[in-house]
Amino acid sequence: MKSFFALVACLASSPLVAQDRDLQLDSFDAAWRLVHETHFDTTFNGVDWPAVRDQLRPRAVGASQDTIRQLIQEMVGRLGQSHFALIPKEMADDPKGGSGSGTAGLDVRLIDGQIVVTDVDPNGPAAEGGVKVGWVLTSVDDRTVDDLLARIAERKSKYSAPFRAAASVAGWLLGEPGSTVTLHFLDAEDQPTMRTIQRGPAPGEIVKFGDFPAFYARFAAREVRAGSGHAVGVIWFSTWMVPLMRQVDSAVNAFRDLDGIVLDLRGNRGGIAAMIMGVAGHFTTRRDTLGLFRSKQATLAFAANPRRVSPDGHPVVPFAGPVAILIDDLSASASEIFAGGLQAIHRARVFGSTSLGGVLPARWDRLPNGDLLYHAIADFVTADGTILEGRGVLPDDPITVTRNDLLRGSDPVLEAALRWIEASPRTTTPGGTR
Repeated sequence: MKSFFALVACLASSPLVAQDRDLQLDSFDAAWRLVHETHFDTTFNGVDWPAVRDQLRPRAVGASQDTIRQLIQEMVGRLGQSHFALIPKEMADDPKGGSGSGTAGLDVRLIDGQIVVTDVDPNGPAAEGGVKVGWVLTSVDDRTVDDLLARIAERKSKYSAPFRAAASVAGWLLGEPGSTVTLHFLDAEDQPTMRTIQRGPAPGEIVKFGDFPAFYARFAAREVRAGSGHAVGVIWFSTWMVPLMRQVDSAVNAFRDLDGIVLDLRGNRGGIAAMIMGVAGHFTTRRDTLGLFRSKQATLAFAANPRRVSPDGHPVVPFAGPVAILIDDLSASASEIFAGGLQAIHRARVFGSTSLGGVLPARWDRLPNGDLLYHAIADFVTADGTILEGRGVLPDDPITVTRNDLLRGSDPVLEAALRWIEASPRTTTPGGTR
């Protein structure tokens, strides 16, 4: 036994461990250098970037991987901008989107100081457990919403309280598929009620893009009727990922002869920005510039790519009817570029609440220890000169959703968009039958 402990002590001081510590320090240095070389703003958003390195690096010497990760997160957090994050190697390399991919089958938002259920997957565990839209979530297992909201109020952040609250609770609801989670609610009559939910597999298509962590991408499209019988296509998707492009293309093609199209980007936190050019091309016949990407090296026009061929290969023209875009405070990144870009060229009307305000184009790079550094490399300004970072997309029609709306089964944002489409002049898409 004594020799075993001697061996452990020997290994603990071996060159292998020293090499690992050097690898972690190299990763800290690489993260600093990547931002220093690629950040679009030579002032680093007013931060003395060399001084940040000098302050934090002594703590990185000989530090463990966990400590290095914390230091890198703290370092890029000093910039106070979106699209800076460290992604652990284990998460980036997991082909199944993380071990905690089990879902309770419900979505929430912060409404009037309460976490309210805004959507229940009709085929998910929460629906099986009788959870209803409009219920107030008060705790998840041993974590209470009141404590969360108090912490959010105490801590400053570049992101809004509604985003942080909803994102935090969404994380609480995730877990291993098959595991259980205990949820406490106030029901429609404000009576306390409890449900124990067994998490199910995440719905949707798993998507892996390069080294970026896997996503579960979901898509839905339906035709609805406005008050006077106008037919409108509603398209919703959870993330901007290329495999969903064919579904968006097919939906727009199916709705080509309708009176209007609604793109519901509520809760869509972004993805691959290049996808925007193709989707925007469904709605304009010109290569309209949606905005500019401004990096340290160049300024690039981000233009719509008019779509003149249907998914099955037939000649078509872009949809000419009214286009409405729905956003909320969880709409981010590529969703904001798309909404703000079409709004700026007056090709769409935007409904809902102000978006997140996190739109910086970014890339990811491997660090020596295998972790990914996600870092912004450009700014984005719309065609009319609007900078969306830190501001968000301001809806043309701001609409507040209340808990009573949800309890009644009402969607005032979509309903406002349908009324606008109904009141819009009918515009014939060439080749269509309007």
